[in-house]
Parts: sequence; structure tokens; C-alpha cells
Amino acid sequence: MVLNPVISKLSGKLVVLASASPRRLEILTNIGLRFEVVPSWFKETLDKTLFKTPYEYAVETAKQKALEVAQRMPFKHLKAPDIVIGADTVVTVDGLILEKPADKQDAYRMLSRLSGKEHSVFTGVAIVLCNEKEGGEIEYNVVDFYEETKVKFADLSEDMLWEYINSGEPMDKAGGYGIQALGGMLVEYVKGDFLNVVGFPLNHFCKQLGMIYNSPPESPAHKIKREDSTEAEGPWALVNSLSKCTENGENNQQSSNSDSAQDQNVVGPECAKCNNEGFPHKIVDLLDGFKASKTLFTASKLGVFDVLSDSEGLTLEEVADRIKASVLGTERLLDAAVSLGLLHRLRHGENTVYRNTDQARRFLVSDSPLSLHGYILHCNDLVWPLFTHLESAVREGTNQYERAFGKKTENLFQDGYYKKDDVKMRFMNAMHSIAKVTGTDVATAFDLSQFKTACDVGGCTGAMAYEFTKAHPGLSVIVFDLPPVIEMRHHFQPKEQDDRVSFVAGDFFKDDLPKADLYILARILHDWSDDKVHELLRKVSKACTPGGGLLVSEIFLDEERTRPSRALLQALSMTEGQQRSAVQYRDLLEEHGFTHVQTKYTDNLLDAMLFVKKDPNADKPLPATSSESVETATA
Repeated sequence: MVLNPVISKLSGKLVVLASASPRRLEILTNIGLRFEVVPSWFKETLDKTLFKTPYEYAVETAKQKALEVAQRMPFKHLKAPDIVIGADTVVTVDGLILEKPADKQDAYRMLSRLSGKEHSVFTGVAIVLCNEKEGGEIEYNVVDFYEETKVKFADLSEDMLWEYINSGEPMDKAGGYGIQALGGMLVEYVKGDFLNVVGFPLNHFCKQLGMIYNSPPESPAHKIKREDSTEAEGPWALVNSLSKCTENGENNQQSSNSDSAQDQNVVGPECAKCNNEGFPHKIVDLLDGFKASKTLFTASKLGVFDVLSDSEGLTLEEVADRIKASVLGTERLLDAAVSLGLLHRLRHGENTVYRNTDQARRFLVSDSPLSLHGYILHCNDLVWPLFTHLESAVREGTNQYERAFGKKTENLFQDGYYKKDDVKMRFMNAMHSIAKVTGTDVATAFDLSQFKTACDVGGCTGAMAYEFTKAHPGLSVIVFDLPPVIEMRHHFQPKEQDDRVSFVAGDFFKDDLPKADLYILARILHDWSDDKVHELLRKVSKACTPGGGLLVSEIFLDEERTRPSRALLQALSMTEGQQRSAVQYRDLLEEHGFTHVQTKYTDNLLDAMLFVKKDPNADKPLPATSSESVETATA
């Protein structure tokens, strides 16, 4: 075996796989390689249009994943790795990169495009060698490569397509299929490395390790030192320019038409460019972070992403005219958005035009299926004012709603502020946005085939409920929420009606809950005081029969409270509720007669836990699945 002499040289070294993919873990485990798994926190937001070939995109993504872990571990895990392995797999057909499908319709589009065609599977791999120098400085040597495999699909019938999609297998697979499982029945032939299609090109990887450890000092690696920083200013210079004009009204920052892949990723505190120990890059990023948030909020509120949604690009003057803003102010806003990776600035003939990025098209245009527009406006109009009084919140330990808005609130839909239809609609839009983006991941987190009816407690517009019925054809869902919410639900109904979703008005603290096999509490428990949480869980436990289920979806804290967490930051708003870890939720639910079955970390805005109601007359609970398990989304 080509790897055998290499394994002995890795003995005693800390080898890390920067991926939670069970397929990559299995491939490397099977050859006897000893390693730890530390999933990368790198957000895969590189703009595909900036890469000439698909494999360049895959290699760069793999490199950023590996570097993020290599640079994080000495600080967050208090140990420096010797080797970090990163990988990214993409499927390409007709010049289009297909990654993981966003939902079933996206999976259908992908697989339909692949039907009857030969396509390419590229895996980019990065091997980061970490060498500690005198004084504690770490030098990173990066070896990267890619592998291409050709795959031919059979002609797929509609029945076969939907049977495969409804199996759930496509949802976490690049290109929407897994060749090592059910997806293998779709494939006519494979040309090249089969394991590359599974997710990791083992043969090529072994050869690269052989070159690294069995070759002269001149290796294929290129070095990345912490002190290397070729761009001193980065995107914050453009963000800062929004708030300050020179005396003659001109911007002193030099604008650049270069939107390289590296430019898109210089903001993150763990970035390869931001670790010069002589300068506090991470602190400065945090210092200026609010300016980036307000740039996003303002661009959304002014409709920048909407006016660019139906165009291949607009000039500065055209955008300024459509959003009814000054040319100078618009220029600085657009350039700041470009620097943050939200927009492209391109040459179009003799003109410079601005265009939405892929992420902006999917998540920032107000009428896109997965738009976060409503939630962004909610953050701007409600959360931002609350956090401007954070110092008072910390000193007093109280919510700052009265200081921010001039009145107290006991219930969002009972005080005068939220009784206004426009404000109520804005709040419901925000909740609808989150449910649309998180719904698929939460709904597909577990096998729920044993349940026939569900009640989404506090389900608002029904967006989450519709995702559950899409994912589980045998399930019907009752949305239970306050009368004012139910009255306005028609504003959010999908074009294709689903009679398996129904709506019942009521107060879940005062009224009886509808009977169901499964109860869903998504983004509910963190909002309320302990007394209210226990009151609600007593009602759910009373309504739920033995063997019935409870699905809790929240942001789960890590036990040590050390990882960057939206939940920890959200807790600073000082609502009467609290954020909890998965263990705390497990203990909480056990008090009310529920047994933990499974946990799913989705890498989305919400995670999920499944519980089953104990049978008080039996020694053991009625299980929903065969064993308790914890599942993590693949990277």
C-alpha cells in the first residue's frame, strides 16, 4: 500500500479532518489513518463566478476550510494540529456547479439536469502542514490538488426521480445524489476514482502524502505565515467611508474593480490574512462589525437587492434613481456592499455596473423563496434599537424595550405598538423569513414516519408546517397560534395550497392544545421565563399520549460557552427567557416525562431535538427509533 510508509511517519502527529462528512471519515478510517474530526466554521460563500474552472472553486473552498481549523485550534481548542485536511466536492454539468440542494424542488432541478447525461465530479483537497517556530509563531504550508471523475446518469423517469428525492438521501449530497447508497441505481457508468464521487479521492491523497514525506525539502507546498497581510485595509475601509465625507465630498478610499476569491473572505476573524500577532485584527473586526450589519440593513431597507434582482447589472446612477438616494451616498453604500461580498461590481462595455451575488439573489431579494428580507428589517427596526441600550441592559439586567420604544410590553400582540397592522405584518414577515430558511433542515432532521398528525405550537404563518408536510407525505399539521396571527395568515399562504396544513386560533398558555401525535416547539422555549416554560411543557405533556413525540428546535449552546454563538449574543437582549444547551433541553424535557431520542445540529439558524413521551405504566419509554443518537450535518 502506498500509504503504509506514510502512516508510520504520521505516528505521534495530531492529524485533523476539517469536515464532519461521515463519508470522508469512513474512507480515511478504513485505511488505518488516526485523526480527529474538527468541522470547519468556514462559511462556503465564495462567489463561483470569480473562478475560471469548477475545480479552482473546490480547491479554494477546501483550502479555506482547512486553514480556518488550523488557525482556530491553538486558540479555541488550546492545541496546535500538525496536519489539517480539508475537502470540498462539487458536481458540474453544462458549465453549472451543483452543490447540496436547498430543498426538494432544488434536488428535482439538479437531478433532472443530470438525467441521461455525463457530468463531472470534482473534489478539491487541501493539506495544511503546521510548523511551530521559535516564539510560538506558526507557519502554514499548504498542498492542494483536485481530482475529476466522470459519471453518466441513466434517463430518469419522473417516478424514479421523486421516489429517490422522497427518500431524503439527496438533501446533504453535492449534486443531489449519493453514489454509494440509493443514488447508485441512477448511474450507468463511472470513469475515474469512484471514491472521489463518494467525497474523497483517496488514491491521489495518498500520492500527495508520499510526495510530502518521501521527497526532498522542495515540496509542492506554498507557505502562508501569520504575519502575511497583503491588504492592510480590507473591506472595512469602504464600510467606514459610509459615515464620513471629505470636505470636497469625495471618497479618499481608492476603489478597486478586483473581486477576487480572497477579497470575498478577508472579513472573518480567523482568516489567513488576519493573524498578524502584532496587530489585533480580530478585535478590530469586532469593533467595526456593527458597521457591516448596518450596511446590510440599510441596503435591504432601501431596496438595493430588489432593484438589482431583475437586471444583469445597473449603473450607479440607475441604482441611485431607483432607490431615491444621492449618487454619492449610493456609491459608498454599493461599494461597501461589494466589499462585504453582497454585490458584484463589473465592467459592462464602457460602464461600471453593480449586480447581486448568488447569496444576495437567494437570501436578500424580498420575494425570493428563501428571503431573509423580513428578518433583516426586523433586526433593523426592533433588535438594533434594543442593542443600542446594551450597556443599560447589562447594568440593570432588564429588557430595554421601554427605553428603546417608550413603552413596556408584556405581549407583542397585545400592546398598542404591535396592534398596528403594519408593525404586526413586519413582525410576522420576520418570523416567516426564519421559518422558510430553517424549515427544510428542521423538517428533514428526523424520520417522522411513525407520526400521522402534528401540532406546530406558535407556528405563526405556517411556513414551518408546510415544510413538514412536504418532507413527510403521511403527515398533517395543525398550526396553533394567537387569533391576530391566524387572521393575517392569508398574506403568507403558498401558491400551491396543501390541505394537510390547517390553522387553529388560541393561546397556548390559556387554551387546550389540539390533539396530535407530534408536537413541534420551534423558536418558542427560549422566549419565556422558567415558570412559563414549565407551564407550557406541562400542557404539552398532558396533551401528548405515551409514545407520542415532541420536536424542539432552537439554537443550542455548546456546553463550554466558548464557541461564537448567535444564541449567546441574542441572550443579551435580556428577554425573560434564556438560551440553553442540548443537554439542558434534555434535562428540562425529562422533568416533564419525555425521553431524548435524537439531536441534529443543522448548521442552519436552528438545531433540532426529538423526544418521545414515556409510558408511565412501563419500565421503559415507547421508543420512536431503535436507539438514542446524535447526528451532525455534513460539511
